[in-house]
Amino acid sequence: MAPPASIVEAFVGNAEYAPEKACLFFEGERWTYEGLHVRAETFAAALKTWGLETGERVALFLGNSPDLIAAYLGTHLAGGVVVPVNTQYRREELRHIFDDAGVRLCLTDAERRPELDRVRAGLPELKTVVETGEELEDSLKDVGEHDIELPEGEDLAVIAYTSGTTGRSKGAMLLHRNLAANAEAVCEAWRWSADDKLLLTLPLFHTHGLMVGVHGTLFAGASAELYRRFDPASVYDALLEGSVTMFFGVPTMYVRLLREARGRDRRPRPLRLYVSGSAALSPQAFEEFEEIFEERILERYGMTETIMNTTNPYEGERRPGTVGRPFPGQEARVVDVRSRKPLPAGEVGEIEVIGPHVFKGYWNRPDATQEVFDGDGWFRTGDLGSVSEDGYYTISGRAKELIISGGYNIYPREIEELLEGYSGVSEAAVVGLPDEEYGERVVAAIVRESQDLNEAELINLCRQDLAGFKRPREVVFMEELPRNALGKVQKHLVRDQLVNSEEET
Repeated sequence: MAPPASIVEAFVGNAEYAPEKACLFFEGERWTYEGLHVRAETFAAALKTWGLETGERVALFLGNSPDLIAAYLGTHLAGGVVVPVNTQYRREELRHIFDDAGVRLCLTDAERRPELDRVRAGLPELKTVVETGEELEDSLKDVGEHDIELPEGEDLAVIAYTSGTTGRSKGAMLLHRNLAANAEAVCEAWRWSADDKLLLTLPLFHTHGLMVGVHGTLFAGASAELYRRFDPASVYDALLEGSVTMFFGVPTMYVRLLREARGRDRRPRPLRLYVSGSAALSPQAFEEFEEIFEERILERYGMTETIMNTTNPYEGERRPGTVGRPFPGQEARVVDVRSRKPLPAGEVGEIEVIGPHVFKGYWNRPDATQEVFDGDGWFRTGDLGSVSEDGYYTISGRAKELIISGGYNIYPREIEELLEGYSGVSEAAVVGLPDEEYGERVVAAIVRESQDLNEAELINLCRQDLAGFKRPREVVFMEELPRNALGKVQKHLVRDQLVNSEEET
């Protein structure tokens, strides 16, 4: 039997095979596969009744809920394209995404409706906005009957906007076959089966929550306990309760779970699988988590344009500080950033990937698409890294975050890990600032645990552990580091703050 051509096809097949099986648990409600299937088909019929044409874009601008998932599946059943929207976005960010994607219809909620209303007058292509709750239920009552068809693998499924750390965010076009191929690879690599129950607290507007957590669940015919948001106390209680088999999080979540564990007397039983991604997990957090939770976290590496690229093994060594090897059916390599020639093991360059998971290109941006693909179809991730002799990849940072000082290449992550290992340092972000003599100079932004820690002390410690050209020339203390919705440190904002501070002085 051929593998499913889309996530929605896999979901429909599982709903027909086990209609009464639990698919979602949400705030005391139990959604079966049949129940979610009916809701998704109702959404699909509603979209067609509201005039949605094949290929038109539907924005989902709402918090985690079963209706978000039903609308996501329903949009695909109606032949539409989903545009997930970050729930923290405000006026200009919303205006850019809705205008760029030409969004025809938006499903939102009461919390985010006012923000959307502020920009709606400037979005002539946005014909319909529906709010969850009473307005949605009233709209679904008048739905007519429509033919519902499964999408083809080559059809456009999602336009997912990048975080925009180096300029205006771009819409990554993901085909149905991209999503299905990646879900199949993830389920195979992580032994994800219908017997699993995922504790899912990640935001569903993000690749990690939607295209890993939800897709894997629906593809495997498994179930998920869905939360509106991550709360360390609630998550710890759920882990203690013991009904879930998997938890996916970002490093910030794991750090907060460790803090929660330190204040508790009881410890959860080991889960089948803990997964971390979207940012680097410090070796210290990895080791402390293993000590307290008796489980080695599995780190993986992915991005909006490709979903999941590499993973530490389910069976085998989960090596701290690395993101493992490519998923089944995918390839990766490290190339020189200038010559683009493959590099030998151990040398740092840009990571490139190829496989059925790689996106089609950027929406309305053929120029940007051409920039990130070479002639043989390899995708330039923009991430710096290296690969060991036995195939484990390590991420050193973003190519655009590479610091070049006095002609030397400096990789911020190496310095950050060293700083975070020092007593009194909670977090570190290393950036390069303009320097007349060296081109750039290394500056460390530090969140400290103790006010007694000072700049001279840290620089002296670095003097013992780092080559001269890598040592921070300055240390700046911050109350907190700026982060995006997934907890990833926004280096460009750190750099902007430091540059602005210099200009003011």
